[in-house]
Amino acid sequence: MAVSSATAPSTAPLIAADPVVLGILVAILALVMASERSSNPFWRKFYAVVPALLLCYFIPGLLNTFGVIDGETSRLYPMARDYLLPMALVLLTLACDLGAIAKLGPKAVILFLTGTAGIIIGGPVALAIMGVFDPSLLNPEGPNAIWRGMTTTAGSWIGGGANQAAMKEVYGVGADVFGKFVAVDVICANIWMAFLLFLASRSARIDAWRGADTSALDALRVKVEKVQLDSARVTSSYDMVWILAYGLSATGLAHWLAGIIVPFIKTHAPELERFSLTANFFWVTVLATTFGLLLSFTRAKKLEGAGASKVGSVCIYILVATIGMQMNLAAIFSDPELFVLGLIWISFHGALMLGMAWLIKAPVFYMAVGSQANVGGAASAPVVASAFHPALAPVGVLLAVLGYALGTYGGWIAGQLLRLLTGA
Repeated sequence: MAVSSATAPSTAPLIAADPVVLGILVAILALVMASERSSNPFWRKFYAVVPALLLCYFIPGLLNTFGVIDGETSRLYPMARDYLLPMALVLLTLACDLGAIAKLGPKAVILFLTGTAGIIIGGPVALAIMGVFDPSLLNPEGPNAIWRGMTTTAGSWIGGGANQAAMKEVYGVGADVFGKFVAVDVICANIWMAFLLFLASRSARIDAWRGADTSALDALRVKVEKVQLDSARVTSSYDMVWILAYGLSATGLAHWLAGIIVPFIKTHAPELERFSLTANFFWVTVLATTFGLLLSFTRAKKLEGAGASKVGSVCIYILVATIGMQMNLAAIFSDPELFVLGLIWISFHGALMLGMAWLIKAPVFYMAVGSQANVGGAASAPVVASAFHPALAPVGVLLAVLGYALGTYGGWIAGQLLRLLTGA
């Protein structure tokens, strides 16, 4: 999902300075958390329906929509993506049990691949449906044909920004339609992520109602909680310095190594670009997760008792707020038919995911993370995974990595189906 390219408000924002915007975002997070903990009956009823994490996501989006802030020109999202996300991945995996993750079984992969199929097939289905009401959408001619723009969204929703850019070049997508589908990508993907966060807050009841087997997930949670209890202590400044040292040092090392690996691959194995292995962010997230997993086998694991995962969770909350500030809901009204098309497309993907999850009696977690690993990639799949439990964040990253590998292939196949549909 190419979050950073969202359509921005047409006028200058009321508040443009990033330090001020960051202060506002953190204040929003604090107010949301304070109201969530409130004993006031109104807030208790409110949060029984609306997940707190969802508000941390949508309130910044509303500020961007109404021109109070500008998510496109702000550097806060790139900062959170490049620094806070890798740090969160390291700290959230300190208490992780790699063996327990492996025991989660094949259902997560099955649902991930189902999600990929839903995006490949859902694009042509959505275009065919919309073509009944507006035949001009099926016009196959020119670089700004709708079907060409859809290929970039397919690449993004299966893999990420690198796959999106690859589809733009492969199918010769015009700048005009590319920009429109960037907005479709951002708005529709964010709406879907909001729905997944909503499901996460009700996953226990849904799984119990459907009789889904959550034993592996429960076992992983118990192991992590045992580590937390066994090593729990009052956090000192010494502990906090070491938490930051591990998190930020591993993040710095991941960026440094990515800066070596990417040029090496571009020079010696440029054909690997089709797998997104020349994308810097791909390597940063993979390396950060790997470092976190390696640290989980060392004494660093004891820092979980001092609140390592809590610091990681705060990083995730800030990341969520900066993702939210990319949304401009007003963009829906500029080309409403394209957003309807996008909503049909993402709904097809969602329906297929829900159907498969029902068929194989998979927990909501597998469906949600398998879907977001496709649609959102490594920047947001850990967010959805950690909404279930911080220990599950690495699962989101691992599936998102699979998406990077399949994104170009899946986008190309979707493009061929769209080409056949329109007769291009």
